[in-house]
Amino acid sequence: MPVDADTWQLILTSFWPMFSAGITATIPLALISFALGLVLAITAALMRISGNRLLSGVARVYISAIRGTPLLVQIFVIFYGLPQIGVLINEYLAAVIALSLNVGGYAAEVVRAAILSVPKGQWEAGFTVGLSRATVLRRIILPQAARVSVPPLSNTFISLVKDTSLVAQITVAELFLSAQRIAAFTSEFLVIYIEAAFIYWLFCLVLSFGQDRIERRLDRRVAH
Repeated sequence: MPVDADTWQLILTSFWPMFSAGITATIPLALISFALGLVLAITAALMRISGNRLLSGVARVYISAIRGTPLLVQIFVIFYGLPQIGVLINEYLAAVIALSLNVGGYAAEVVRAAILSVPKGQWEAGFTVGLSRATVLRRIILPQAARVSVPPLSNTFISLVKDTSLVAQITVAELFLSAQRIAAFTSEFLVIYIEAAFIYWLFCLVLSFGQDRIERRLDRRVAH
């Protein structure tokens, strides 16, 4: 079915509000949540591989709980559930907490696998020259693990950009909430939601291109 002039006009006039919301809200939200989630992931991964059963057990429970429950439920527990016990937080902070915890749970296993992929001889070489375990981890193991973990962590970040659409359910002003409001005002749900999907796709294409560039640069460094 051909698209009439009014529909094209709607597409053109609605594109910038949604795209702008993506640039100013969705991407920053994803970046903040990913950075915090990565800190949680590294912490949980180190706890998992530690010899302390208590720390390892806590990390296992955290990872299992995050991976075993839907992100939307996690968002609702934090935003609607915590106020029931007196913890009041605004919608943006709730979104950041939920997304960060979710990223941490999924990325922890990526980081753990990357650390374990480093040959044990690297640890032994560090100990031989008198380095402490923490220093070996920081200077030798983690830099090598970082190269291995870049592709899966990049995929995690791209998925996170799409997952931010769920925080529209708690009225966080980002791309999808902008699309919902435009669709409700114009009643052109099909057109607006397809346009929103296109903008998400556009963001993911750009991020995928960046991921490829980073991977090629790391490969060249390893080759040298």
